[in-house]
Amino acid sequence: MTQGSVLKHNKMNKYLTILIFLFPAVALFFTFFYLPTFAAIYYSFTDYHSLGVATWVGLENYASLLKDDLFWTSLFNSVKYVVLIVPVLVVVPLLLAVLANQKLRGINLFRLVIFLPVVTPMVSVAIGWKFIYHPQGLLNAVLQTAGLNVDVNWLLNTETSLPAIAILQIWKFVGYYMIIYLAGIQAISKDLVEAARLDGANNVKVLWHVYIPQLRPVIAVVLVLSTMEAVRVFTSIYVMTGGGPLDSSISLPLYVYEKAFVEMDMGYASTIGIVLWIILMFITYFNFRLTKGGEAQ
Repeated sequence: MTQGSVLKHNKMNKYLTILIFLFPAVALFFTFFYLPTFAAIYYSFTDYHSLGVATWVGLENYASLLKDDLFWTSLFNSVKYVVLIVPVLVVVPLLLAVLANQKLRGINLFRLVIFLPVVTPMVSVAIGWKFIYHPQGLLNAVLQTAGLNVDVNWLLNTETSLPAIAILQIWKFVGYYMIIYLAGIQAISKDLVEAARLDGANNVKVLWHVYIPQLRPVIAVVLVLSTMEAVRVFTSIYVMTGGGPLDSSISLPLYVYEKAFVEMDMGYASTIGIVLWIILMFITYFNFRLTKGGEAQ
C-alpha cells in the first residue's frame, strides 16, 4: 500500500469516526425538531382531528384564522405580554447585574435570592402567586396595611389579570438574565473601567459609556430570549387563569393547547402553531437587525 493510499485511508477513517459520533445527535435533532415541524406544516393544510384521518383542505385553516376573533384576541394579548415583559427584563437585570458585580458584604446572598425563582418550578411559582393575588391574599393585605382600601381579585379582573401574570413572569426570570449580564460585565476589561474613572466618569457614565457598548452582544441575546419567552408564555396562564376572565389573559400558546388537546382539532392547532413559529422567526430576525447582530461598539 502506497503512502498516498494510507493517507487517504486514514482520512476516510477520520471522517467516518466524525459521522459516527454526530449521527445520534443529528438523528435525535431531526426526530424531535425537524420531523415535528414538517408534520405541523403539513397538518396545518388539513382537517385533522385526533384518532381521525387527515383530509387536505388547502388554505382553509389559514382563511379561518382571519375570521377567528379568539385568535386575534390571543395574538393581541401575546403582543401585550411582550410590551409589558421585555423592556423590564432587558433593563432591570442589567442594573441588578451591576449591583451584583460589586464587592459588598452579603453580595452572594443577594445573588442567591434574585436567582432562586429561576430554579423554582413554574407550576409551584404560579400556585404561590395565585394565593398572593387572592382577594384575601398577601398583596391586598399589604395594600390595606398601607392605608389603601383595596379588595380586588387580581386574577378575575379583566383589567388586571394580564399585568398580574406579566409581573409573575418578570419576577421568575429576572435572575436568569441578571446572571447573563453579570457574566458579560465580568468579561469587560477592567482597564476600560479604570480609564473612565480616571477621566472623572461617575457610575452612571461608566454604565452608559463603558458597560452598555461592550454588552451589546449580551443585550442582543437577552432581547431575543426575553421576547421569545414573552410570546411563548403558557404555564403561568394555564395554572393561574386558564386564559380568563373572558379570555383577557389568553395567549397564542394557550390557544394552541386548547385547540389541540381540548377540542382535539389538530389541523387548526397546527395552523396557529405555524403562525406562532413565523412570528418568533420574524421577532428573532428583527431583534438581530435592531442590535446589528449584537456587535460590540
